[in-house]
Amino acid sequence: MAREVTHDATGPLKLDESDLDDEKGNIAVCLCGLSENYPFCDGSHQATEDEESGVRYKYEDDDPEGERREIEDIVFADESEKS
Repeated sequence: MAREVTHDATGPLKLDESDLDDEKGNIAVCLCGLSENYPFCDGSHQATEDEESGVRYKYEDDDPEGERREIEDIVFADESEKS
């Protein structure tokens, strides 16, 4: 499985002790790209549990509650100019 995720960050985010979860004592960083609290995990990845291997998905508005679509092909602008 794979996800096309649109990020709007323009630089790194430094994490420090203030980012520790008071209950768990750790920092959970989002790897699915769907967290509303990005770059921190909020459990949104649970919506991806039934994704199929070999399929690329896009969640509308990067919202795990939103519609999930399968992506057939990604074409980059410079690639489409070659055809």
